[in-house]
Amino acid sequence: MRTPTADGILPPAPTLDGEETALHTPARDDTGDPDAARRAARAAFLGGTLEYYDFGIFLTASSLVFNKIMFAGDATSATLASLMTFGLAYVARPLGAIVLGNLGDRFGRKRILVVTLLLMGGSTFLIGCLPTYAAAGLAAPVLLIALRLVQGVSAGGEIAGSSVLVVEHAPAHRRGFYGSWAINGPIAGFVLSSVVFVGVAAMPEDVLLSWGWRVPFWASVLVLAVAYLVRRTIEEPEVFVREAAAPTTTPPLRQLLRQSPAMLRLAACAMFTTVNTIVSVFGLTYATQTVGLSASLMLAVSIVANVIAIPVQTLGGMLSDRIGRRPVMVIGSLGCAAGIFGYFAAITAQEPVLVFVAAIVSTGGFYSLANGVYPSFFVEMFPTRVRYTGTAIGLQISQLVAGFAPVVALALAGGAATHWLPAAVLTAGLCGLSAVAVLTARETFRTPLGSRRPEPAVS
Repeated sequence: MRTPTADGILPPAPTLDGEETALHTPARDDTGDPDAARRAARAAFLGGTLEYYDFGIFLTASSLVFNKIMFAGDATSATLASLMTFGLAYVARPLGAIVLGNLGDRFGRKRILVVTLLLMGGSTFLIGCLPTYAAAGLAAPVLLIALRLVQGVSAGGEIAGSSVLVVEHAPAHRRGFYGSWAINGPIAGFVLSSVVFVGVAAMPEDVLLSWGWRVPFWASVLVLAVAYLVRRTIEEPEVFVREAAAPTTTPPLRQLLRQSPAMLRLAACAMFTTVNTIVSVFGLTYATQTVGLSASLMLAVSIVANVIAIPVQTLGGMLSDRIGRRPVMVIGSLGCAAGIFGYFAAITAQEPVLVFVAAIVSTGGFYSLANGVYPSFFVEMFPTRVRYTGTAIGLQISQLVAGFAPVVALALAGGAATHWLPAAVLTAGLCGLSAVAVLTARETFRTPLGSRRPEPAVS
């Protein structure tokens, strides 16, 4: 029998293989610190804004610019190559999740989140300095791909790490609310990148393709400076410090792999995030190059929908603190499955008002409800010692699917305005998978973080 220590906490229990670990050590009262939670949320918001400003400008440039200046071949093959380059970052994301997540579980969330900032900010600035295919030949796309892969490694550790940091600092009854700010930052980054590209896209084409496209990439240095100054001042969560001081002989990744069902379930729950890349990449390409809607109109649609998404995501997080994570995520996922059909139908009809309404309902509404809940829901699936790694890897498995979904959707569309249905069915099916995975998952919104066990497989 184990004897409690002086403060009433039981020592680590022996595992089945005889090793001692703090993985399932009962936690102290997990109330959190509101002041620390606010600081962590602010840092996560600004860091996420930088990460996804950088990601957003690459995303838009892939659809509007890189297919014309970075790749050889006809318009169709260059566009496919450009979109494949965008998708390649999603191959690097799992590597970032494994490496950065493992380091974050061993040495601290804060340190690794500073690294993700520097990786993303540096690679984005360098993209703005690249030569074009006309100037450097094959070296141009090779360098672009290399820097894109660095962006992917950074992104693989950013949202998961920010979510873990904020949720571990948050009071138990407000983890959903504070966790939503980890995903509000990326949405703000997309809004900022879209606003910048509205001005850039309005330039004469020769100016845009010569130097205008570079300005948004260079401007990322300003966001990097602010985010770095804020992020370096935050502290490690108490629950992590406590677990890190406890003895264990098993590496976090090995502990996680023993509980792989939780990681796979998270990946299935997160499949609804495919909506984001389908709308942002395939939707923009489809609308501007196949249907003939203006790029400025589609960027304005993206800005409006994402501005609305920020309060809706916060609402989703707050609602999940009251009624649970699962109901809000299921409503959001099923709403996305239905809404994607309306979005593509509106684009095909070439009715700008309908496109705005469909985007607001599907992405600004239903998608954002689910999106605002997942930071807290996914973080709560794992124990402290493997929380960063488990959240990051599970999320990036789903993002690997999301990253290549636009390429698949473009192939399914066949270049004709009436062939959007297969792409919508693909997206709706993945959203349905999310809903089923969430429905069969365990509710976590009242689970103390210090005692969370990975979820077993459902038979």
